[in-house]
Amino acid sequence: MRRALVPLLAFCLGLVGLTGAAVFAFLPDKAPVGVPGVGGPFTLVNQDGRTVTERDFAGATHLVFFGFTHCPDVCPTTLQQISAVLAALGPKGQAMRVAFITVDPERDDPASLKTYLSSFDPRITGLTGTPEQVTATEKAYRAYARKVPAKDGDYTMEHTALVYIMDAQNHFLGALDLTRPADEVAAQLARKI
Repeated sequence: MRRALVPLLAFCLGLVGLTGAAVFAFLPDKAPVGVPGVGGPFTLVNQDGRTVTERDFAGATHLVFFGFTHCPDVCPTTLQQISAVLAALGPKGQAMRVAFITVDPERDDPASLKTYLSSFDPRITGLTGTPEQVTATEKAYRAYARKVPAKDGDYTMEHTALVYIMDAQNHFLGALDLTRPADEVAAQLARKI
């Protein structure tokens, strides 16, 4: 009888261990939403020449997008889509702000950002700075940017085209999916506000 109990006891303990491991593996993650290490302190200059930090965006959910004013298609299209989403949010999105951070500080001074952004929602703030400040901000957001020479001696910029959703404490919540209609994207975003 004792010989039969030992294997039965070992089997039961193994079953309990496997059940615990399965439950642990398949339970939804209860960790706070967000990815550590995305976002962080920055000091830049806005399109009005005023110094701006990440603290100026704290207090409400906001978006961050890296681009440049000489961008032929991705940047203006994305900024137009963001403008449409902001409009679709209606009153719920009144406090929503967007940081458009240049990846081309050599050409994108405050005046050029101001002119460029006049075509989009006024809640979009253009930010520039020294090349070192911009590079530090790119690193904080894990963004990619690289100058690519053109045949005519000019250049363009390759860059991350992600629209970051940041919460009121400047924590990363995820990326904005602009492949859907503006009202659907606004509904998704409204759940995070």
